[in-house]
Amino acid sequence: MSATAHVVLLTFDLMIPFSQSLKAKRRVIKSLKDRLRGRFNAAVAEIDYLEEWQRSLIGVALLGNDPRHLEQGSSAINRLIGDVADIQLLNARQEWL
Repeated sequence: MSATAHVVLLTFDLMIPFSQSLKAKRRVIKSLKDRLRGRFNAAVAEIDYLEEWQRSLIGVALLGNDPRHLEQGSSAINRLIGDVADIQLLNARQEWL
């Protein structure tokens, strides 16, 4: 019997407007990454704007056998990121692999 794996990749272009240093930005991003990993068991990485104080591009990957469950997870992740006070969401993208 062959199982089907589904992967959804989410990317979030973020602005951290009140950050005045890389250290402040990294604190906000680390907190967000830890929340995503803990709540959704997601793979999370900062993938661009690594040396900019107020920008970040975050990649989040979810893997599972039920695409409906992954869609619910991606919607919940979008809501969580939209609700973080220290972050402004500039752009979000979803890609099924």
